[in-house]
Amino acid sequence: MINNVLTLRSVQVTRYVTPLREGGSMPAIAEADDDFLYVLKFKGAGQGTKALIAEIFGGEIARALGLRVPEIVFASLDEAFGRIEPDEEIQDLLRGSEGLNLALHYLSGAITFDPLVTTVDTKLASQIVWLDSLLMNMDRTARNTNMLMWHKELWLIDHGASLYFHHSWQNWEEQAKRPFALIKDHVLLPLATELEAVNKEFVPILTNELIKAIAALVPDEWLKDEDSFESPEVHRQAYIHFLTTRIAHSDIFIKAAEDAREGLI
Repeated sequence: MINNVLTLRSVQVTRYVTPLREGGSMPAIAEADDDFLYVLKFKGAGQGTKALIAEIFGGEIARALGLRVPEIVFASLDEAFGRIEPDEEIQDLLRGSEGLNLALHYLSGAITFDPLVTTVDTKLASQIVWLDSLLMNMDRTARNTNMLMWHKELWLIDHGASLYFHHSWQNWEEQAKRPFALIKDHVLLPLATELEAVNKEFVPILTNELIKAIAALVPDEWLKDEDSFESPEVHRQAYIHFLTTRIAHSDIFIKAAEDAREGLI
């Protein structure tokens, strides 16, 4: 980040390799014009651009906090892909995703994190629980950890289910100050014994300027079709307001996480 300006690289998808059918939104492994492989997330999938917006906020906030996240890039999809795909379901997905999508660098050889196999130290566990409490990320459970082990290090993937309030924007200003009840199901919660210390470390990092810089990454075209707001910029400001308010009241979601953890003991 230079002068509070963040950027994401842009790539052109050149080859659709294979679908990742275990994902509810049917992401795919694809090759781009830089010869790298990516996990491609489609705007034409079930949750549309909202999942891509959540991916940007979740991934870049995690990166700013020093957590490991694959590089996020904008990925352009040419209309020709929908013509040559034989699978009708995938063909419809590709046709509905022509233009700008999002992709994460593919961590070749990575394996799914298994808490029974790999031990996470309490500091890292607390950092991830703090992040997911902030983002209201419901998708880091024992059933689906959305974490990978790559070169003996823990990497966070798939923040598309975060910020779930934005699917309706109902009472969103009130929700910014609410505890995150679903943190009780977090796979790392039993190990998150250092939440207070992490809170003191993380809050100063997530300045208003940083949140604004991350929000500026979201393309206007992904913000224009929301009836709750009169313009993409007003829509963007709502995300900024939600996150800065939630960070300012982090003690609320920290207490909820601590209470949930005590309930497990």
